[in-house]
Amino acid sequence: MKKHDVKDSELSLPDKDCGAAFVFFKTRYAALVVSEIVQTSNPMEWVTSLAPDRDDVYWSNLWLPYKQLWIRRIVTLSGSIVFMFLFLIPVTFIQGLTQLEQLQQRLPFLNGILKKKYITQLVTGYLPSVILQIFLYTVPPTMMFFSTLEGPVSHSERKRSACCKVLYFTIWNVFFVNVLSGSAISQVNALSSPKDIPMVLARAVPVQATFFTTYVLTSGWASLSSELMQLFGLTWNFIMKYVLRMKEDSYFVPSFPYHTEVPKVLLFGLLGFTCSVLAPLILPFLLVYFFLGYVVYRNQFLNVYCTKYDTGGLYWPIAHYTTIFSIVLTQIICLGVFGLKESPVAAGFTVPLIILTLLFNQYCSNRLRPLFKTLPAQDLIDMDREDEQSGRMDDIHHRLHSAYCQFADTDDIPLKGVHVDRDADASGSSGESSCKEDTNQPTTSDISHPTLEGLPVNRLRHAVRSLSSIIRLQKRGLSPQPAGPSADVNPQTA
Repeated sequence: MKKHDVKDSELSLPDKDCGAAFVFFKTRYAALVVSEIVQTSNPMEWVTSLAPDRDDVYWSNLWLPYKQLWIRRIVTLSGSIVFMFLFLIPVTFIQGLTQLEQLQQRLPFLNGILKKKYITQLVTGYLPSVILQIFLYTVPPTMMFFSTLEGPVSHSERKRSACCKVLYFTIWNVFFVNVLSGSAISQVNALSSPKDIPMVLARAVPVQATFFTTYVLTSGWASLSSELMQLFGLTWNFIMKYVLRMKEDSYFVPSFPYHTEVPKVLLFGLLGFTCSVLAPLILPFLLVYFFLGYVVYRNQFLNVYCTKYDTGGLYWPIAHYTTIFSIVLTQIICLGVFGLKESPVAAGFTVPLIILTLLFNQYCSNRLRPLFKTLPAQDLIDMDREDEQSGRMDDIHHRLHSAYCQFADTDDIPLKGVHVDRDADASGSSGESSCKEDTNQPTTSDISHPTLEGLPVNRLRHAVRSLSSIIRLQKRGLSPQPAGPSADVNPQTA
């Protein structure tokens, strides 16, 4: 077969016609090699990466130019930081409610009401946690919006980015701000000296123990009951079934909200580690939460949630680093406690413990973190050989024709691409895959943009694009090429 050069003017597509494409290979190993190597001397001209699962593709961000991504990351990071500091206003007000003396000084007309015992317990104990929880409901949607603007091409990457933002936000605003803006507000000058930080934390954490315990009750126990009931989904499905008389395809089927639940669990772990030294009474409440959480979420995963794609274990590094941070912070607080108790021997044994914890974290990073960044070539080669020996490879190649299809309910619209050099190990073709439906393969329901879901404008735009693509490709006289496992290609104008 005649080999063509990708720089051939008759075959190469203009930049505006091929902003991003899926390239299919005959083997998984070939797709991995192409996704890892640098394609040209200009690293920003052709950028390749492994394509996400077909149900994991976030089509709305696939058209974004690669040169815009770093600008988007900086802008969204700045927006997240600004939002984090703006949130200090309600947190400072809420933390003031936990300090009865400060509240009486600032609002003297409440002195008579605050003398009643049950009012005092309600205002200083339960009310601050409830108000904080109400404000925190706005955080996950905001961080998800920022993560979408970053430009990830997969739903899993978008949720992982939002999970990290929500986690940093909750640790800062729920733990550190509440600890340092209360009893430690008069000791801000002590923070200028790093050696005094352990003592400041050792004095401040016990003061907020009541607030953290109440927060576990309101945010932890109450959230488990609402998670089990699924009130929103129950109400929505009732309206769709009995009021609007819609079919079952329109019913709401929830998926696990990683960006809201994972930060909450990791925050409770942080509270358990840090408060276990000075306020161990919080531990029974956390133990009950984790026990009930195991029962509730196990039921949700087995009977309620619908898993649409595999996250690839992307949340395990987040949990690992957060746990290491919680352990180190606990050890620093212990160092401050021993300093307050004037016990240099105990403090001396704590310093090597911190060093050993950091060394263990470095060992885990060197040993396990590369497995989360890329797939092992040995495993992919074994999978390819197993599929070839069992005869499943041909079926996999056949299913690739309809795997990455944005519009699953349309007719067969072949979009051919450029044929690149082929060899014995890998041969591929660039361009979008055919949208012909496969009866043996489930279809996707992704749309061009979330705001256009259900509108006829979406289908009209797709019809216009399909017609123009057919006319353009027929003029070039391109022919389809064999397909295989895919890698996402993001060229200079992607």
